[in-house]
This record gives sequence, C-alpha cells and structure tokens, in this order.
Amino acid sequence: MDKAAAALWRGYHLLVLDLQPPGARDPQGIHGAIWEDIADASYRQPEDKPLTLAAYDAGPPKIYYVEPVAVGESLPDMPLFLRPGQYIQVPLEASYRAAWQSVPQRWRRVLELSTG
Repeated sequence: MDKAAAALWRGYHLLVLDLQPPGARDPQGIHGAIWEDIADASYRQPEDKPLTLAAYDAGPPKIYYVEPVAVGESLPDMPLFLRPGQYIQVPLEASYRAAWQSVPQRWRRVLELSTG
C-alpha cells in the first residue's frame, strides 16, 4: 500500500496535484495507483488529459473527485476536505497566476525559454 492510501485509511483527507504524466510505476497516474489500493478498482486515465487533480474525502465512505487536465489548460478550483463531507475550494489557477506574478522578470524569461 502506498503512503497516500495509508494516509486515507488513517482518516487523512488529501488533495493531490499530479502534474507529471503517468509512468511505468503508475500507468494510470497517481490517482489510479491510490484508488487501486483503496477500493481495488481500476481507473483509466484519459489519453488526451494525462495530468490529474484529485481530492479525497477520507470518509466514511472514502470518496474521490478527479479532474483530468492537459498542459495549457486552466486549473479548476478543487475541494480540500476538512471533515467528511465538508470542504473549502482551493483556487488553483488564481494561486498559480498570483505566484507567477511575483517571479522576477529575469527568471520568468529563463523559464519561458526552457519550456518554449
């Protein structure tokens, strides 16, 4: 059992931002690996959206909310559970944009050149 699944079994709520494409150890992404340990159920990562945002309510019952995304898409707001069934929305895109605005122009150019 991986550490995220173990945390859910212990009652910890999670918000996982999996911004790396699936690999050999997690062919269906991090969410697929976590949920397989929790519910012994398979999850299929959409091929056109290889990145995953997943919020987990440790329950009971254990519930997940998944948003597959692709590079270049705006990030949706995601729930962060505080108690079973009770959450706040995390403004991912707005937070990313605010953080990017505080990056010095010199480093923005370096980052933009390395990804362009």
